[in-house]
Amino acid sequence: MKHTLTMKPLLLGIAAAIALPLASAPVMGAPSVGPNDMSFYVAPSIFGTAKGDLIRYRETTVDLGPEAPAAKAWTVLYRSTDALGAENMVTGTVLVPQAAWQGSGQRPVLGYAVGTHGLKQSCAPSLQMAQGTDYENANIAASLNAGYAVLVSDNPGYTTGDSPTYLAGKSQGQAVLDMFTAASQLPGGNISANAPAAIWGYSQGGQTASWAGEIQQSYAPNLNLVGLAAGGTPADFPTTGRFLDGSSGSAFLLAAVIGLEEQYPDNIPLMDLISPQGEAAIATGKSQCVFEALFTFMNDSISDYTKNGETLDDVLSIPSVNEAVSGQNLGNGMPSAPMYHYHGQADEFIPLEQAYNLKQQYCAMNADVFFDLYPSEHIATQFQAAPNVLAYLGDRFAGRSAPNNCGLNSSAPVSTHNPGGGNFVVTLDEWELDAHVDLKTLNQRVVMPKDSSFSADADMTAQSLDGDLDIPKFRAPLNILLNLDVDLVITPEGPTTGSIALSNEGRLSINGDAQTRIKVASAGFGWFQIPFGCETEAPVNFPLGFEGPVSAMGAGGLRFTGTTNFPSMTGCGLFNGMFSALMSGDGQQYSFTVKPPAPVQW
Repeated sequence: MKHTLTMKPLLLGIAAAIALPLASAPVMGAPSVGPNDMSFYVAPSIFGTAKGDLIRYRETTVDLGPEAPAAKAWTVLYRSTDALGAENMVTGTVLVPQAAWQGSGQRPVLGYAVGTHGLKQSCAPSLQMAQGTDYENANIAASLNAGYAVLVSDNPGYTTGDSPTYLAGKSQGQAVLDMFTAASQLPGGNISANAPAAIWGYSQGGQTASWAGEIQQSYAPNLNLVGLAAGGTPADFPTTGRFLDGSSGSAFLLAAVIGLEEQYPDNIPLMDLISPQGEAAIATGKSQCVFEALFTFMNDSISDYTKNGETLDDVLSIPSVNEAVSGQNLGNGMPSAPMYHYHGQADEFIPLEQAYNLKQQYCAMNADVFFDLYPSEHIATQFQAAPNVLAYLGDRFAGRSAPNNCGLNSSAPVSTHNPGGGNFVVTLDEWELDAHVDLKTLNQRVVMPKDSSFSADADMTAQSLDGDLDIPKFRAPLNILLNLDVDLVITPEGPTTGSIALSNEGRLSINGDAQTRIKVASAGFGWFQIPFGCETEAPVNFPLGFEGPVSAMGAGGLRFTGTTNFPSMTGCGLFNGMFSALMSGDGQQYSFTVKPPAPVQW
């Protein structure tokens, strides 16, 4: 297209080009291939674009872990709209499995709305995935394994020179919705603008998915949205803020203050409220990613950072502040697609009751909502829920009718979260224990009973692990010269102890020991049993070592494997020598997997 330029705009354009880096030049027309360095993240001026327009893109590589399928990946920069209606630029990652879609119709497209990543630019999901350090890799990989194209918005504010408008719900929701349009414009992506679409998010992402569902009909009415999944959702901001203030998750409250002030500077007079300590905290918060900030600001209160010790309630009493904070509340509109809504009963960061109240609000609007209550805390629930989320969304993509449990309960479930204000303790409450031991000499496997469990307090602050095994008496078939039915009793010798650490990259390190006595209570054939008092003369030590992503606390479980030594047997009478020869010695292999109990409908 040919344009006629007058001299004044031409001079202004030359001046702008001189003043700005090349990557910040005004953009119009078709999307272009962007640079391979960090200048990709320098937002250009917006000219001649509509919301959802793809501005630029580049091929990239991502490391989502060994479970991820081969996929093509692009970093994208696209136009969106912030919570106040202003044009903004957002970056993200588009992922498309290389394998052909095996389902009917067009390949479905999943908008994956990330949880809190931190305010530093390098925390952005697009940069973390390229480095293989994104803590949500497991869920993204599982979505790709389901065959879906996956869109991961960085959320607004990760372009160079900007600060994330963290927890500004409308802006986040619009950014996720606009990314569907941008992805359909990606050359080589083969993503249809008419393909069935769904949005899944947890924590901050649960807020994003819910906002997107509430505004989709008015903001992106042409999107073929068929399903939503939102978990760990902060639906009532004043309530959630009070829950976080002075607690283990207070870093999220500080980040919310920073993010909301960035989006609503006229409502939140931040610099008039904070002390020099507050200014320092803001600077630190903007320089850290989520797990580092979690430990830096643990148990801090808003009053620690205000000029005159004003409390959170004092700050919320300022009308303009309250307007901005309460403006993030959900439940103002009915989700435009069926929703899988879920929460952890022991969630220590996002209060359970306010999330359940959101379910009730949606149900009152006659929305299709299915609510699951998971037994664990915030982090474990995020990853435990993944298979159920993908099964739910898979049914929506397949056109099956959506389940609804709105009429199941009229009262909120009672939270079991650890009290705030202390260490960050993740409680494993009767987690399922799937365990077996391979006896070397007998070359036979002994499988522990299905109702075995492991309970522990994992103190992430003190980096200590204190737990207990519970393995009921059970019968195992063993060939000890004859094919016998053997009753075994495995009794813990004291607590299971060790160390546990959570790195700034969201990786777990566990080193511990579980010591047990192993007793042959009886042996025989079926109901005919000969009692024995035969047991190991010293405890058997099972070293528990784990190195891996925090996502392993979810559905896959924490798996501990290794070899150990079984001491000689004693109390076997005339059979001491035989039992010791057949069941004792080095090289006994074991595998213990602990995973959270199943959710319940609520």
